[in-house]
Amino acid sequence: MSYQWLTLWGYLPDFIRAGWLTLQITLLAFCLALALGLVAALASAARVGVLRLVASCYVELIRNTPILLQIFIVFFGLPSLGLHMSAYTAGVIAFGVNVGAYLSEVFRAGIQSVPKGQMEAAAILGLERPQVFVSVVLPQAARAVYPAIVNNLIQLLLGTSLLSGIALPELTGTATVINSRTLLYLQTFTFTLVSYLVLSNALSWIAEQIGKRSFHPPLVLKQRTRNPLARRSSRA
Repeated sequence: MSYQWLTLWGYLPDFIRAGWLTLQITLLAFCLALALGLVAALASAARVGVLRLVASCYVELIRNTPILLQIFIVFFGLPSLGLHMSAYTAGVIAFGVNVGAYLSEVFRAGIQSVPKGQMEAAAILGLERPQVFVSVVLPQAARAVYPAIVNNLIQLLLGTSLLSGIALPELTGTATVINSRTLLYLQTFTFTLVSYLVLSNALSWIAEQIGKRSFHPPLVLKQRTRNPLARRSSRA
């Protein structure tokens, strides 16, 4: 059995490249998701009815359809409209749009958790609405939703395994190719599983350190909640 693990060890550079690609997609898609989520959350609280309708349609459409089909639409469907893109770009866009819908609800809940009395007091002091949001609402909402944001980041990392369906050489896609060459099923997928475990715990640790240093008193993350991708699939 040891020689089988040694055979797999020869593919370590491929796993490292795949892990780095997985991290790139995760971080880029998460940045896009943060932007979309915040815009959608603000639109859902806007006074203009059209903005609220658009935000609601976006959230309901994304949250009630499978992420894998969304990936297929972006990668296979958009080229029929003249929008050609690589698997890398399609993965970033698909996951950014998907996770953005979930983050919009997280942001909305965080904004609503801030007592209205504080916003009224800030308005009495002469602060304009943008100043109230940046100086009063955002700091308190950020602390309230930070654990949920980190949880979505970790689940995004794990969800990138679905990009193997469009032949992107991230961790799962690379593992599938290596397995077809070596036929070492147990060793290949066990090594891939451990790789995801290492990456997810590394991101969790980094996020915890950021939480401790960015919030006063320090914010310590609790154990992650149940996998939201499972909830998404069950709802779809």
